[in-house]
Amino acid sequence: MAGCRGSVCCCCRWCCCCGERESRTPEELTILGETQEEEDEILPRKDYESLDYDRCINDPYLEVLETMDNKKGRRYEAVKWMVVFAIGVCTGLVGLFVDFSVRLFTQLKFGVVQTSSAAVEECSQKGCLALSLLELLGFNLTFVFLASLLVLIEPVAAGSGIPEIKCYLNGVKVPGIVRLRTLLCKVFGVLFSVSGGLFVGKEGPMIHSGAVVGAGLPQFQSISLRKIQFNFPYFRSDRDKRDFVSAGAAAGVAAAFGAPIGGTLFSLEEGSSFWNQGLTWKVLFCSMSATFTLNFFRSGIQFGSWGSFQLPGLLNFGEFKCSDSDKKCHLWTAMDLGFFVVMGVIGGLLGATFNCLNKRLAKYRMRNVHPKPKLVRVLESLLVSLVTTVVVFVASMVLGECRQMSSTSQTGNGSFQLQVTSEDVNSTIKAFFCPNDTYNDMATLFFNSQESAILQLFHQDGTFSPVTLALFFILYFLLACWTFGTSVPSGLFVPSLLCGAAFGRLVANVLKSYIGLGHLYSGTFALIGAAAFLGGVVRMTISLTVILIESTNEITYGLPIMVTLMVAKWTGDLFNKGIYDVHIGLRGVPLLEWETDVEMDKLRASDIMEPNLTYVYPHTRIQSLVSILRTTVHHAFPVVTENRGNEKEFMKGNQLISNNIKFKKSSILTRAGEQRKRGQSMKSYPSSELRNVCDEHVASEEPAEKEDLLQQMLERSPRVKTGPWRSVSVR
Repeated sequence: MAGCRGSVCCCCRWCCCCGERESRTPEELTILGETQEEEDEILPRKDYESLDYDRCINDPYLEVLETMDNKKGRRYEAVKWMVVFAIGVCTGLVGLFVDFSVRLFTQLKFGVVQTSSAAVEECSQKGCLALSLLELLGFNLTFVFLASLLVLIEPVAAGSGIPEIKCYLNGVKVPGIVRLRTLLCKVFGVLFSVSGGLFVGKEGPMIHSGAVVGAGLPQFQSISLRKIQFNFPYFRSDRDKRDFVSAGAAAGVAAAFGAPIGGTLFSLEEGSSFWNQGLTWKVLFCSMSATFTLNFFRSGIQFGSWGSFQLPGLLNFGEFKCSDSDKKCHLWTAMDLGFFVVMGVIGGLLGATFNCLNKRLAKYRMRNVHPKPKLVRVLESLLVSLVTTVVVFVASMVLGECRQMSSTSQTGNGSFQLQVTSEDVNSTIKAFFCPNDTYNDMATLFFNSQESAILQLFHQDGTFSPVTLALFFILYFLLACWTFGTSVPSGLFVPSLLCGAAFGRLVANVLKSYIGLGHLYSGTFALIGAAAFLGGVVRMTISLTVILIESTNEITYGLPIMVTLMVAKWTGDLFNKGIYDVHIGLRGVPLLEWETDVEMDKLRASDIMEPNLTYVYPHTRIQSLVSILRTTVHHAFPVVTENRGNEKEFMKGNQLISNNIKFKKSSILTRAGEQRKRGQSMKSYPSSELRNVCDEHVASEEPAEKEDLLQQMLERSPRVKTGPWRSVSVR
């Protein structure tokens, strides 16, 4: 095949044919998933399949129904409830393991860096900051290297996994997405990437991990470990498996944020395309099981009070409450809603910018990084870790300001009475290069875990300068955008929340200092900023509103959060899609959206149907079936029979009319021509327009003698009967 300017050429065994390349209309570009600007861009195309969700009504299935009675039906339902409970418990235990491991590795890293002979606190006078930086680089590069190696073992474990799970719940089977090996690589990889100081979160991968648990636990067998097999006769269909994946994904959200209702709504809004009342109740029960399992063990391990249930999720926002000494303080007022709407618009613009930059980076990786040896992906991850560590270290040492410790930091206030004590607040404050009773505000944000930094921005009052918040936001925005998409397991919820919280605190500081609105509660603006930026990136509305309300344990925030998220989504949708939809498009997944584009409404079925069908006959040779599998990218084919009488009635004159497409009768492939086309060895599946040009020329120029000879050979060949089915699926 050769291409030239404005034409398409195709060469086969007998001839070469060229045809003018037609200019595609917007409707045709919509079918191909392209735009005028992106027509020449290289996008991946994979062999995805659809899940068999509908029940196949056949004789074996009817025989099974004959043996069913009410007693067996109740037992089947009881087993399903027990399996749902087990999925929730296992997902909670996975979250507990990830949280405990991340805390252990992070404490080990910062403990060595801050207490060794080259501690940062002591190096300000000894001049050994370079040694402290090397120690920090050693830990971070080692952790990130291990995370990248795990992704090399299972490439599907990279990223958050939410786009793939969203596709799976919508009926698209992504290879290897719910296997045991993927779960192990995802869990260990995310704890190494978070401990390595990358700007990633562990909450997004928890959703993927819960989905894998939901898919594998009811099967009682594993493809990765074939020796693990039990004779469990239930839940073998794709229908049951997808229901359990929905429950597992919801349990992952519930374990990450302590939000069981938000997890259920997440699975409903972003996941499953099929839903019913019974599934809603089971998914909510699974989410509750995951939340209370994680809460029980975390509370017992951290506080020694087993059964107290004080830590509901991996990410806790604390209790938002004004100080008792400030009588004029309110969490928010009606006048603040105007500021929240403006923040929603800005958050939508920032989210659209984030998605646009990340999409360009992803395309650059697909062209220049992924085609190269896999070691290049590891080197890229190490480069990101190196740059992130150096930027964090230098910014904390050079760009930070010494701020006076407020009474909030010294004695604690109502904001932390429920879940955070004054000792926890003081332990997260860093006094690098600052005198007594002062601390470094930039180091307090960078030299802590992301969860601790979020708590500082939500609950510390008047302790961060506007310059520090602006620099922190810019650096974190750029590095988080660069990091998401590298070959490490990574989540985006917590980085987006932290980046948005810095933006919200910056707005509150500006309103207080330069406009004179001293009654504002800075924590509320930090929360709204986090919601605006996260909503502008992921474009979630219902589930994200409930997740944030459950995480804050403050129902009065419902209206401002909902308004902010809606405005952020509407603003971002004017420019591009959400980050997960962007990566779904880059992977070439054939995902059907809820709403169609305007161009789609103008199309008819004939505009998108394939004219040159690949089909089989009731009696087909094995060689023909093998050839079909080698020359096509799909695995289901219609079974047809020859009926010359119907064909003559269907033909009108010399043309076959199909709305907008007309084919000459000579272009209709005979059985011999179809068999010959299948026998051609093709390494890549050609486009339909190219095959139309070539097939028409071949059919018109083919000598009749060769066709008759091939027809006689086919009739003498042994055949295999495919059965009376109307379609056949070959895998």
